[in-house]
Amino acid sequence: MSDAYLELRNVSKRFSGVQALDQISLRIMPGEIHCLAGENGSGKSTVIKVISGVYQPDEGEMLIDGKPFFAKSPVDAIASGVQVIYQDFSLFGNLTVAENLSINTQLREKRTWVNWKKSRQLASEALQRLGVDIDLDAKIETLPTAQKQLIAIARSMMNDVRLIIMDEPTTALTGKEITTLFEIVRDIQRRGIAILFVSHKMREMLDISERITVIRNGRKIADGQTRDFTEALITKHMTGHDIEVNHFEWKPATTAVVPRLEVRHLSLPGSYEDLNFKIFPGEIVGISSLLGSGRTEFALSLFGLMTGFSGEIRLNDQPVKIGSVQDAINHRIAYVPEDRLSEGIFPTQSINRNMLSTMYERLSRYLVIDREKAASLAAEMIKKLTIATPSGEKPVNQLSGGNAQRVVIGRWLMTGAEVLILNGPTVGVDVGSKAEIHKIIRALTQQENGLSVIMISDDVPELIQNCNRIVMMHKGRFLEELVASQTSEDEINAKLKSFG
Repeated sequence: MSDAYLELRNVSKRFSGVQALDQISLRIMPGEIHCLAGENGSGKSTVIKVISGVYQPDEGEMLIDGKPFFAKSPVDAIASGVQVIYQDFSLFGNLTVAENLSINTQLREKRTWVNWKKSRQLASEALQRLGVDIDLDAKIETLPTAQKQLIAIARSMMNDVRLIIMDEPTTALTGKEITTLFEIVRDIQRRGIAILFVSHKMREMLDISERITVIRNGRKIADGQTRDFTEALITKHMTGHDIEVNHFEWKPATTAVVPRLEVRHLSLPGSYEDLNFKIFPGEIVGISSLLGSGRTEFALSLFGLMTGFSGEIRLNDQPVKIGSVQDAINHRIAYVPEDRLSEGIFPTQSINRNMLSTMYERLSRYLVIDREKAASLAAEMIKKLTIATPSGEKPVNQLSGGNAQRVVIGRWLMTGAEVLILNGPTVGVDVGSKAEIHKIIRALTQQENGLSVIMISDDVPELIQNCNRIVMMHKGRFLEELVASQTSEDEINAKLKSFG
């Protein structure tokens, strides 16, 4: 009999002739933290859905405690101890914490009325097991991402759980929140519960897991003890090739040049105070901070989405007024938000429509759009940004995270942007696409009249490798400026830790 809690043996799955999984084998031991690694589109989500009963394999088998097990639905998987926490957490935003935590129990008991006292008791006990304190009466939609995740974890442990699958659990978390999450994951492990940690972030895999399985194009490429892996080796297994790591070098103009963008004594009550900042043509300047530092408010002010600030904004040494997004666009300032799904794209619309959405006025004459010119511009940008698609008519929600991000960047490049503000430029993007996006950003800065890029990121290595300067921000103020090539990840992390 196998000593594994759950085992997949030579599992294959096809969709309309496309091989999503090809002879995948995986063993998860009781109380083990096991990382399933792979790029977007590698088959990770399909593995999750096979284990959780959403999909049934076309070939191969799944075993639980060494015995063949066939999950016809998620209900069967849950009854066998499998719980999945998806990226959206599957919580009801309009219900309270207590209602979300108790709803499964109430439904299982097939009650026709709700025992509110018992609901609160169940919810309170669930949170106490994790050692967290969250208002039971708070609506889920009002809570930060980290608290939503804790509620999802607490709910998963209200049943007789033996395996919790966490799908990209750190995508929207800050460094401090990730540390808290890992502490909770290790506490769950000590109770004998296995964790399948699904991710494409190498550092996190190495920090939290005991075993790693890497898949690529639906096939298992490697598995083994975490101590036998390095970041470079995981990257190579995930992508099929080595990814070169080098540092961005800004080459200032040989002739005197004024700042592309300068802010003087910029202040917005409750958000930031007395900010002074310069960025020159071709520079990539990073902003590193904890959540709530005022960095996003600063970016939104430059883009005209937040008003009421005092101080001066200058472009090419000329004072400008930015009171709206249109003002920012007219002054060639662009902003790519962190949450591209809800703020950056029109998901069901085509690549072409998304990229041309800021251009229709320029492409129309007498209210008629020059469709030939529009299609030509979009095709040119798709080629320039190497967006992987058979057609510009493909809906953006069918693209990988990396390609969707390129669509958003392409939209603003079409406006002739000279200052590009990137907020979390590679959040949710796999390692291969991440490297390609970095390459594109660098190339844009090195063209004639090079783009100036402000990069806001929680990914410290991303800032060090791709910026020439990094500004440390805390509680609404710029505290210190670092030369990226002369600093280290440990130094910046130590500064961030001191802020907390």
